[in-house]
Amino acid sequence: MMTEKFPAINSTLSPIALAEMIQRKYGFTSKTECQIFRLAMNHLYLVHDGENKYVFRVYTHNWRTKLEIKEELRLLTLLKEAGRPVAFPIADKSGTFIQEIEAPEGIRFGVLFSFAKGVKTAKFSDQTSFLIGKALAKVHQSTEDLQLRRISYNAQNLFKDSVLKTKEFYSTNSNETQFLETLSAFLTLKMEALNKQKMRYGAVHLDVWFDNLHIDDEKEITFFDFDFCGNGYLCFDISYFLFQLFSTHLNEEEYQAKADGFIKGYETVAEMSNDEKEFLPYACLAIMTYYISVQCDRFEYWTNIFLNEDHLKRMVGNLKRWIAYNKIEME
Repeated sequence: MMTEKFPAINSTLSPIALAEMIQRKYGFTSKTECQIFRLAMNHLYLVHDGENKYVFRVYTHNWRTKLEIKEELRLLTLLKEAGRPVAFPIADKSGTFIQEIEAPEGIRFGVLFSFAKGVKTAKFSDQTSFLIGKALAKVHQSTEDLQLRRISYNAQNLFKDSVLKTKEFYSTNSNETQFLETLSAFLTLKMEALNKQKMRYGAVHLDVWFDNLHIDDEKEITFFDFDFCGNGYLCFDISYFLFQLFSTHLNEEEYQAKADGFIKGYETVAEMSNDEKEFLPYACLAIMTYYISVQCDRFEYWTNIFLNEDHLKRMVGNLKRWIAYNKIEME
């Protein structure tokens, strides 16, 4: 009986085979080891070559185009050359940054990155929050007015299209999807009323929070995972960090102390206009509406049992808590 070769949509590449490929292409030693770190939106592998440590990212099939990845790496290389605190891409022996891997589902792209010094933690001091703000401002000094050939984040893709995708995924007209529709209409008016001349614009990370930065000895901050980078208002990154900080701190006094420290740290390096500061409570609502839809859109590639109506209620609950804390009137 002949067995049928069946197509896949998202395979897990062998870490042993990847170690052999990395050793060969990057000229590493025979001690090269590779292990799975995280299988999510993209697949991450930890790579060890003796004392040296790296991260190899394998993008899921049809997630990013080669041009989008090139632009992400161009941004990171510019930041590295400017001395900004980021994990950066590493070229192989032939000078190539992007590896093309023929997986069962089709071509997937892989990139080797430096390993960010330090550790990932949601529990950090007010002083460390100050340092994170300072480090982000240094990144923004280099990204202001920088144009990437990638997505430009705006009202259409952040919340108008996003709400439609979320409604399609859940296929129910629940209180939560109705709330997101109301929020979308509210945010549309806020975005339209912005004085663009007073809003710094350029390349943004869009996913700055404790999960995408390492803290080394409470002194040095390194950002990584620029997978969602694109063009947008720089205050998007500031607002998103504040929202994630709020979400991980149920004690609101602790949150406010760290939020104040973060803003103070930021403004020791780069000044925010009053227009930007006034938009901070609203920007993260747009980004979170977008990320809810991304989770739905990519469900088949990173299936999680938590992506159900209870999860949507939790997500919307966090948005409502933020709205209440910031005394936002949507009526």
